[in-house]
Parts: sequence; C-alpha cells; structure tokens
Amino acid sequence: MEIRDRVAIVTGAASGIGRATAVALAQAGARAVVLADLQQADEAAAAVTAAGAEALPLRTDVGDLDSLRKLFAETESRFGRLDVLHNNAGMGEGSGMWPDVEPERCAAIVDVNLRAVVLGTQFALEPMKRSGGGVVINTSSGAAFMPLPPQAVYAGTKAGVVNFTNSCTHLAESYGVRVNCVCPGIVETPMILETGDGSVADWLRPFYDSIVPFQPEDIAAVVLDLIRDESKVGEIVNLENDPKGES
Repeated sequence: MEIRDRVAIVTGAASGIGRATAVALAQAGARAVVLADLQQADEAAAAVTAAGAEALPLRTDVGDLDSLRKLFAETESRFGRLDVLHNNAGMGEGSGMWPDVEPERCAAIVDVNLRAVVLGTQFALEPMKRSGGGVVINTSSGAAFMPLPPQAVYAGTKAGVVNFTNSCTHLAESYGVRVNCVCPGIVETPMILETGDGSVADWLRPFYDSIVPFQPEDIAAVVLDLIRDESKVGEIVNLENDPKGES
C-alpha cells in the first residue's frame, strides 16, 4: 500500500515504538495520523505535524471497550476513512514478577496486549473496507516464542497476538485488509525501565547487557515495510537483537 495521503491510527503513540511509527508515517506522506494513548500525546503529535501530516491526539484507554470504539468512530468521522492501524499499545508486569503481581494488573495486561488487538482489528474492518482496503500491523514480541517466567502474562498475551495474526489471513480476501505482525526483541523504550522501577530489572540485566537494543525507529521502519508490501499477509516478523560487539 502506498502510504501517501493515507489515514492511520497508532495506539500507544505517546512514546517508544508508537511514537516512532507515527512520525515515520508522517514522513512517508500520510495525510493524517491519530495518536491514541492513555498518556498525553501532545509532544508526539507535534512531531507528526512537523513531519508533514495532520495529527490528532486522542486520550484512549485501549483496554476499555467504549474508549476503543470511540477511537475508530472519531477517526472516520474526522477524516472520512481509515487505511492503516498499528495495534501497538502494550504493558507488562512492571517491577513485579509473576505470580506476585496484582490480579488487577494481570487483567490490564490481557486487556491492553491482546483484547485490544482483537477488538481494534475488528473495529477497523468496516472503515477500511469502505476505504477500499487497509493494513493492520500488530506489535507482539520476541517473548512470544520463549518461556519468560518473570513476565508470564506479558509473554502469554504476545503469543496470543501472533496466533491471532496467523488466524486473520482470510480478511485480505473478505475485507481487503492485510494483517501482519512485528515481534521485536529488546527495544529502548520506557517499558524496559519499568521492569525495575526506573532501571532494568535484575532478572533482565544479564541479557540486556549482552545485546544491542533496537531503537524505536528500527521497528517503525519494519512496520512501514509491512504496510507497503502487498505480498505480506499474515506475516510474522521476528526481530532478534544482535549480540554486543557484532554489527
């Protein structure tokens, strides 16, 4: 899909991968980018505007059904179409480790990481069909492919996102919507520092110190490639970190 003049929604757009993707879409010529985040996204919106696209920051709790539904209704009402959705918002156990995590936190992880991906994709289908087709990119994680005992809920939801993406290939024919997935390893985002209350957690530190972390812009570039490449349907892109000292 050609990105120029398209309308996109990016969830979790205030920082990290979401912010980088929103800016990259603007730089690629998108007409408008809706920045959906529970946090204030004004700074990210300003960066999108500076990159040449119209920015609409919307305070959105993707774990709340009504808030998520409103996001898609407002987007189509404002711009008359929807072409791209990046289901990117995510959260982990934070500084707690499974199973010593509050049940409310576990419920929120499932709601944000998996439920919102399922429902966001569902809400995008009809607007995208009316726009002549579209692309959904889901953010999973390398944790989807390995045991991660300290963050078992996070890893479980990310594995669910992979399987959900694999199960959506038929939407390309029935709705004209391609659904793909990117699974990054360690990325330098605020979530990494949440694992240890402002620093990298002790359980993660040995691995973190042995690899070269991705930057959010690295992942955004892959997202844009998946949007552009019409042959990519149900694609699962697993991005592994290089060991430190290797290029």
